[in-house]
Amino acid sequence: MAAPRTAVVLDRDEEKNVSPSEKKLKMERFPLSRWEFAAALGVFLIFSTGLLCIYLTMPAADYEMLKLPHTLADLRLLKDHLATYAQVYPAKFILGYCSTYIFMQTFMIPGTIFMSLLAGALFGVVRGLFLVVFNATAGASSCYFLSKLIGRPIVTWLWPEKLRFFQGEIAKRKEKLLNYMLFLRVTPTLPNLFINLASPIVDIPFHIFFLATVIGLIPASYITVRVRIYPVSS
Repeated sequence: MAAPRTAVVLDRDEEKNVSPSEKKLKMERFPLSRWEFAAALGVFLIFSTGLLCIYLTMPAADYEMLKLPHTLADLRLLKDHLATYAQVYPAKFILGYCSTYIFMQTFMIPGTIFMSLLAGALFGVVRGLFLVVFNATAGASSCYFLSKLIGRPIVTWLWPEKLRFFQGEIAKRKEKLLNYMLFLRVTPTLPNLFINLASPIVDIPFHIFFLATVIGLIPASYITVRVRIYPVSS
């Protein structure tokens, strides 16, 4: 029984003898192991392949216009181009829209704010709000499970101090965890990206995460879909 204890003591002594430069080098290394990187790449390729198949099966269109907007000017052009297309092929358009939104949300690709603005411009406030909340929640949930699989080394590598703070706050609010998660969703205390990635690492149950995401995203999403996107000619 003494051998394991001795090994633990030796390991601690070795950690103490590590120089600051060696610790810094260890922190700067790529955080994922080979199998974790392979798992992340596999999930990304599956999502990408599915998204590509959806676009290839959509009716013929001017594919040069089907690009993610980066400015409001791009968004106005895309809205003008897709307005008729969404009316003629509503089911296929919504499928493509939802797949793109969830893909972006899952892999933390910037630009979902423009997708939310586009939903309000094309579908109106009520349907646009439903689409945005549904896709944002689905994407956040996908990100949650992806982080549960491979996220711990990434979050620890990118935000060590923020993760310790989050863990401490969660530990103090175990009995009112839903209230705290709702507070985080409706305020800019912590970025949504960090919340999505760190929640499974600090053992937030998925049903709490899901409810807080659905309810907490409604106010900001409502404001977003109400923004008017005027045509280019105006």
